[in-house]
Amino acid sequence: MFGEEVRYARESAGYTQEEMGKLLHRDRTVVSRTEGGKRKPSIEEVEEIERLLNTGDLLKRLYGRVDWSASIEHPDWFQEYVDLEAIVVGVRVYQDGVMYGLLQCWQYARALFATGDTAGNSEEIEELTRARLSRQSRFLAPDGPLLLVILDESAIRRVVGGPGVMRCQMEHLLRVAQLRNVVIHVMPFSNQRTLINTAMVLLELPDGQRLVYSESLDRGHLSDDSANVARHQRRYDRLRGECLSECDSLRLIAEALEGFRDDEQRARRSRLAEEQLQRQQRRQLHRGGPRVPARRRPSA
Repeated sequence: MFGEEVRYARESAGYTQEEMGKLLHRDRTVVSRTEGGKRKPSIEEVEEIERLLNTGDLLKRLYGRVDWSASIEHPDWFQEYVDLEAIVVGVRVYQDGVMYGLLQCWQYARALFATGDTAGNSEEIEELTRARLSRQSRFLAPDGPLLLVILDESAIRRVVGGPGVMRCQMEHLLRVAQLRNVVIHVMPFSNQRTLINTAMVLLELPDGQRLVYSESLDRGHLSDDSANVARHQRRYDRLRGECLSECDSLRLIAEALEGFRDDEQRARRSRLAEEQLQRQQRRQLHRGGPRVPARRRPSA
């Protein structure tokens, strides 16, 4: 409702979002997100808008009635998150259990979707895989936004799709870690003292606003409450201090890679041995079968 009132007042004053942003010395996206109800402006900013749009104290009174600390929980939660992800200047992540989505290679993402609710639906699996990888483009490009990821060791140890898929995933991690904007830390099983009960993402927007995002079983939770964000930021900073260094983290990933390569080779040898045994059994069965005498052709 607050955003709709800002939009109505702006349009009544004859300004576009870009024009209003320039007059307030802010980016157009700041105005867009404020009008869309996706951003909490400061009280000083509300007063600036009131003076610019000549709304008296309407916006200020409405501002005081909004529960700005409420988390956003709605059925289209993921689209809300993706919209923010598309404009962020920095992402700080803690991920456990499985690989973080923006770091997944094609083979891993596909294998993950193939084991979920979409198992057996190859068309939907391909569509979801393409959608996930499309989100990575701006982060895995030169000079992309900051992507700082803390991976719990479980994310690189849990096998998804078999050792061949995990080999591809570890190779992908080592490649993307060479980008200047990508930082990967591993939290080893033996070191963790600061406990975070679920994966978490801290988002930094172009206007400096920060949000925290997490997921439960069937929805996302997005909060811009400053006290809540600050609390999670402190926990994240403590957790990062307990991680392996970047160099040691990549060394652990490289060791995991070698382990998955060995597992892949053993699995390949096992399959070949099984196929050879089956061929031998089929030959023995054929040789040991009952002899059927050939029918004699009658003499002329």
